[in-house]
Amino acid sequence: MTLPRQVRLVEVGPRDGLQNEQQPISVADKIALVDALSAAGVSSIEVGSFVSPRWVPQMAGSAEVFAGIERHAGVRYTALTPNMQGFDAAASAGADEVAVFAAASEAFSQRNINCSISESLKRFEPIMTAAKTAGLPVRGYISCVLGCPYEGTVSPAQVAAVAAELHAMGCYEVSLGDTIGTGTAGDTRHLIEQVSRQVPRDRLAGHFHDTYGQAIANIYASLLEGVSVFDSSIAGLGGCPYAKGASGNVASEDVLYLLHGLGISTGIDLPALAAAGGHISEVLQRPNGSRVGRALLNKLA
Repeated sequence: MTLPRQVRLVEVGPRDGLQNEQQPISVADKIALVDALSAAGVSSIEVGSFVSPRWVPQMAGSAEVFAGIERHAGVRYTALTPNMQGFDAAASAGADEVAVFAAASEAFSQRNINCSISESLKRFEPIMTAAKTAGLPVRGYISCVLGCPYEGTVSPAQVAAVAAELHAMGCYEVSLGDTIGTGTAGDTRHLIEQVSRQVPRDRLAGHFHDTYGQAIANIYASLLEGVSVFDSSIAGLGGCPYAKGASGNVASEDVLYLLHGLGISTGIDLPALAAAGGHISEVLQRPNGSRVGRALLNKLA
């Protein structure tokens, strides 16, 4: 299969990245990060999550972040909404899109959100109805598509079944998440082949963690399978809570370097993105998790 000519990156650093960082970050710094991403040409940005701050302290102040960002034309500013309370808050804050999340593993679903997969999907029904009424698109996430920290191997058929449910409910896109980062390129191609029997490839996205150093290889494998949307995190923000000390989200700068090297258009300025990654790493007093980002910043220095 030929590679896509254009790829959309969904920047998850301000939400999925920061929520796993230990260092507290101010609302002002979150706003500055989102604004820097917008200025670099990122067209989809996860700004925050409307969940209880008791469970996810780093997501406190998401409404203030939405209120403070400088919105750019053509950029979609999104929020994670686990329930109706979260949806209402996201809609009030002016989110352009909301996201819901399910798991492909029963054990992960029970431990993460205290319910079965089918129960979690049932919970999304009122959100889907409200989103349709409000004219807000809904994106679906699936965790543990290539392995679970509790169950181990996850069947591609199970992933396909959950993806089909989310798509049928009205999710315009389903993001397949390798939560523990154990997937390989072969696993990834097989998974997409299986899932695409239920959900069209142009409605699928890849969300790869780099715990075992395979995220870039898995993204290339996904490109070969016709997937053209990928989630990534500036400076590799976000550790992996299931493997102590391991990297989590794949770095946006590294993904961009791959795509541009393949002649694939993204609309994103790589040096500007690298600068944003360097700045947020300094704010968080953490090493920059992007190899490409570090190399570019060292070169410029």
